[in-house]
Amino acid sequence: MGMKSKKKIAVWLNALPAIVLIGAIIVFPILYTGYISLTNMNLFHWDSYEFIGISNYARALFKVDSGFLIAILTTLLWTALNMVLQVVIAFFLALGLNAPGLTLKNVYKTLLMFPWAMPAYVSILLWKVGIYNTEFGLANKVLVALGFEKMNYLSENIPAFLSCMVLNLWMALPFMIMMFDGALQSIDKSYYESARMDGAGFFKQTLHITIPAVRPIMAPAVIMTTFTTFKQFDIIYLLTQQKGALTGATLQTILTYAHQNAFVSNNYGLSSAVSMIIFVLIIIISLFVNRGIKEE
Repeated sequence: MGMKSKKKIAVWLNALPAIVLIGAIIVFPILYTGYISLTNMNLFHWDSYEFIGISNYARALFKVDSGFLIAILTTLLWTALNMVLQVVIAFFLALGLNAPGLTLKNVYKTLLMFPWAMPAYVSILLWKVGIYNTEFGLANKVLVALGFEKMNYLSENIPAFLSCMVLNLWMALPFMIMMFDGALQSIDKSYYESARMDGAGFFKQTLHITIPAVRPIMAPAVIMTTFTTFKQFDIIYLLTQQKGALTGATLQTILTYAHQNAFVSNNYGLSSAVSMIIFVLIIIISLFVNRGIKEE
């Protein structure tokens, strides 16, 4: 056996523990979920389930009243609206934090980090009880003070969707603001001085200097936050669907839909099929995103 062959074997032997670990915690669960998705496994067929082919996939994708297609549309709308608002609001707030002459910048930045640093469960319950509560929530107190009637923010889908989105922005904006803040501070200030000497105002400077400069820095943060928003579960579930605390809204994303089928309806086959569809969607989105980054 030659020296090169021995080196190759040594490399594979060194990599073997990592390969086994990856297979155990990543590959096997995906393959097993794919297997369960082809069966009728549920609470009543835990040991005696049968192979039913792609019936669960057909039910999710082609049965109109299954709720899955609506959940996909809701998820895409949720992701798009949240990301557009996060990027726009965070960008302008970061510009404000970097405005010349602004005092106590570090104090503002520290305060901004509290919503992001606070545990998600605590933040969600704080908003559900302290802000959105029908009887004594702050939002309804403001409405009554302005002469309007009280509102049940979480009882219907559209108000519940908007309420969840406001809370998601409150929790996610600090991270995006800090990322934009770091990107803005990396821009050479001489560019702005030259632009002002040429008569360029704020909007021209922003359009031709700031945005092109922060775009490559912010791209990874925006992509990461997009995936985080796409797979958001806790906000929608805890605000509207938590067992024993249902609010009346039937708002569903693909993750809450999968959770409902697995742990409420106990239809593990259908839930696994939905999980595999989500997995494929994420892979497709990742491929497009990576292609976009390489082209840039």
